[in-house]
Amino acid sequence: MDRELDIRGEVCPFTFVKSKLVLETMEVGEVLRVIIDYPPSAENVPKSMKEEGQEVIAVNKIGENLWEILIRKKR
Repeated sequence: MDRELDIRGEVCPFTFVKSKLVLETMEVGEVLRVIIDYPPSAENVPKSMKEEGQEVIAVNKIGENLWEILIRKKR
């Protein structure tokens, strides 16, 4: 991972917006690990990232109501 964003406690659409803002500061090819605890975000953030042209490497459940989303910046 090149960067990590822990946004537990945030809800949609802020989870996507905050993830996107961090990606914009990263270089193409770098990987962002986003940690969330809001179940709808585990589906919405990856979907929105793909629509933005980013590569979603994985969405992993890492605990009770806790997920990590791995995103590689493509553009």
